[in-house]
Amino acid sequence: MKALILAAGLGTRLKPITDSLPKALATVGSTTLLEYNLKRLSAQGVTEFIVNVHYKADMVEDFLRQHKNFGLSVAISDERKLLLDTGGGLKHAAWFFDDGKPFLIYNVDVITSLDVRKVYAQHVQIGALATLAVSCRSATRYFLFGAGRRLYGWRNAKTGEERRPVASTENLIPLAFGGVHVVSPEIFPHLDAFGDKFSIVDAYLALAPKYPIVGYDMQEEQWLDAGTPEMLKAASALVAAGAAPSGAL
Repeated sequence: MKALILAAGLGTRLKPITDSLPKALATVGSTTLLEYNLKRLSAQGVTEFIVNVHYKADMVEDFLRQHKNFGLSVAISDERKLLLDTGGGLKHAAWFFDDGKPFLIYNVDVITSLDVRKVYAQHVQIGALATLAVSCRSATRYFLFGAGRRLYGWRNAKTGEERRPVASTENLIPLAFGGVHVVSPEIFPHLDAFGDKFSIVDAYLALAPKYPIVGYDMQEEQWLDAGTPEMLKAASALVAAGAAPSGAL
């Protein structure tokens, strides 16, 4: 399995930590978010990685070089000239996914006990275009799912904005996205319509009426968004106490 680690963001929620560091190099326990997730995903069968970089990109590349990529196969997707957002970042890294197989996308600031092999297996069994790891928890934005946990729409609970590209009379289930998704390479030709910089959410919603984009239930899994100083501290405490998700360091 190949994986794209999304690590190019500005990390504004992690200030003041990210005043001097890129988000990927913020520490969780005794390691960095990037090292933690590279090693954890490698233990779950990911054999090749590509990491996108923008903010303080040199520091990320130097870190990987100094540690010889931790013995892993790691490529870089360079977004120094323009931060491309999640969808644009995937499109820019399309060259890496040349084996015709589904691949993983993973936010560098996610700490979870989720076994990505299970998400991958469901994705292949259903024949989905994309499979999104989701759960029922408090959030500001939700994906809306219908029968068969198929994606029907999206809602911003804070602003009230709602998008429903798939018509439905049933009550849709709002579920929060966990920053982990498995995607089939058949998505790439469809991304040309979105330009260079765009959110993958926009692509998923545009493609949902015609293609199976589904949710994977990660309700029982441990999950933390370590994208704020408070949550990074909580994640660090879990790791330091030896209570990190299984398969981690």
